[in-house]
Amino acid sequence: MKLMYLANIVVAGVISLTSLFYPKTAQRTVFTGAFQYSEAIRLVGALWLAIFLLSIVGLFYPKQMSLVFVFQLIYKSSWLLIVALPAFLNNQQYPKAMALFFMVWVVLLPFVIPWKSLIN
Repeated sequence: MKLMYLANIVVAGVISLTSLFYPKTAQRTVFTGAFQYSEAIRLVGALWLAIFLLSIVGLFYPKQMSLVFVFQLIYKSSWLLIVALPAFLNNQQYPKAMALFFMVWVVLLPFVIPWKSLIN
């Protein structure tokens, strides 16, 4: 579980800082130019900053902070199904690297989340 928190810290940290402070760079790199520039990139950066900060806490309290993984599972799955899949099927642009990263994360997270701890 700590490895997943570390991955979150690295990936979400870089993406959040780039999106918040250099949104035009994020549009070209993180989103691979698949979307037009919008200040909404900073909103996404704020979301990833929250994941980054919660993951730092998760290093010290892994089970207690595991809801951050449930949140990621929900939003990444939703984005894949509602945005990436239709774009792929209709041959439209979408951030392919992001979609691939999200797919890997969605496959791994159900095995990392301590479901029994969350239910009790």
